[in-house]
Amino acid sequence: MPREIKDRERFEKLIESATEVRVSRDGDQAKVKLRTKEALYTFKTTSEEADSLLKGTKTPVVEF
Repeated sequence: MPREIKDRERFEKLIESATEVRVSRDGDQAKVKLRTKEALYTFKTTSEEADSLLKGTKTPVVEF
């Protein structure tokens, strides 16, 4: 089961250990999914905030 994260700071820490990042957009909303060795994490946010979160990451990003 995926684990939902509601804290942006925790999400930023987990993104460093992710093996893949997937972004699903629906209008102005976005769902960002992080795949780590331990679990799958999801974070619901706006599209603009998702772009700012993923701007400097070295992890491969897949858009859906």
